[in-house]
Amino acid sequence: MAEDNAAEGLALDEFAPRVRGPILTPGTPEYETARHGWNARFDRRPGGIVQCLGVADVMATVDFAREEGLPLAVRGGGHDFAGYSTIEGGLLLDLSPMKGIQVDPSARVASVQPGVLGGELDHETQAFGLATTSGTVSTVGVAGYTLGGGTGYLARKHGLAVDNFIGADVVTADGALVRANENENPDLFWALRGGGGNFGVVTSFQRQLHPVGPEVMAGQVVYPLDQARDVLSFYRSYMETAPEEATVYPFFLRLPPIDAIPEELHGEPGLIMVMVHVGPVETGQSELQPLLEVGDPVLPAVQPMPYLAAQQMFDAGMPKGNRRLSRAQYVDQISDAAIDTVVEWAGRLEGPFTAAYFEPMGGAINRVAPGDTAFPHRDKAYSFHLVADWTDPSADEAITEWAQGFHEAIADYASGGVYVNLMSEDEGDRTAQAFQENYPRLARIKARYDPGNLFNRNQNVGPR
Repeated sequence: MAEDNAAEGLALDEFAPRVRGPILTPGTPEYETARHGWNARFDRRPGGIVQCLGVADVMATVDFAREEGLPLAVRGGGHDFAGYSTIEGGLLLDLSPMKGIQVDPSARVASVQPGVLGGELDHETQAFGLATTSGTVSTVGVAGYTLGGGTGYLARKHGLAVDNFIGADVVTADGALVRANENENPDLFWALRGGGGNFGVVTSFQRQLHPVGPEVMAGQVVYPLDQARDVLSFYRSYMETAPEEATVYPFFLRLPPIDAIPEELHGEPGLIMVMVHVGPVETGQSELQPLLEVGDPVLPAVQPMPYLAAQQMFDAGMPKGNRRLSRAQYVDQISDAAIDTVVEWAGRLEGPFTAAYFEPMGGAINRVAPGDTAFPHRDKAYSFHLVADWTDPSADEAITEWAQGFHEAIADYASGGVYVNLMSEDEGDRTAQAFQENYPRLARIKARYDPGNLFNRNQNVGPR
């Protein structure tokens, strides 16, 4: 595309004095490392990468892109299913060096810069016995995760990330720095809470904290696939009355080749029940106990552990550099027919690291009205997410076809809508589903803060 090559021959030498951080271009020693994101399906070469060291760098880069008419991508943590945190030939505004975190334990508030990863934030807040809703992989960036909604182990008890997002500093498309909270630019603040990266570059997030840990009851219970139907049926009943402190994910994946799992099951599709209880350990032990008495697991490994360790249980399975394709939708209930469909498709998982799972909603998530934040999916019971995960580019077509087939099979039980953070680059036609009744309001706010649609590398809301 012509716009993808618009950054070729950029006047970066003239621009360089306007920023404090380094500008990387093809041929710069650090460029090759910096250009690669988390998802290897997107092997793109930006014309320039501006590694911002502070707010002034962000403002200058936004101004430069707007003035020169350059395609612009913004990267926080870079943990991106859709490839929007990189760009071919354009300008990449890289926020990863901005890692400042300030914790006010008395007010239970953290001020967080946009290059911070979830595990880094957890490390600082747990020093005071506090936490806020973060992703279930500690390498997920705080910025994009929060702007899209933000589910996780704390969400049923303490709300989504957007429900704990109480203020922001934002560089808008005109290069200005503005405050956004309930009293200042409240329309922008509303849009930031679930509207994605459509409205500006957030340079500071203020996040509400809650007492959590330092130890929680957490772990995994592993089953062979032939027990999956019975276990999921029990799980469905358990979640109907589960305490809000308990979050349990049924994961279908190929079982890892570890000594604790029988060798004949290594690499075979199986079911892993991943669970975290964020209340007191003694309470968590009793309230998770029913799940530990189901079926005949090959590995029951649920025990008290540091909250930081619980937050990192998935890290090893989600390394940087694999090829990934995401498909997601919401379901109202896990019916018998839905269970049969999931087990059937999970029995022929494509991709050595592919996973499919249910994520429970409920609790504090559902007590917020759909229009109170830009995240609208407040009446949903579960999200179903399929992550096709592989390393061999020659398998792209076959795995994509299989993933789409699995996605369409589950669509028979879907309740409508999709979580914007789980969408892939080929799903732009689902953007209206992601924002549902909040879409027209988001489009009006977009027209006010970004009328030229400078911030368009996202699940885009066009200005109206």
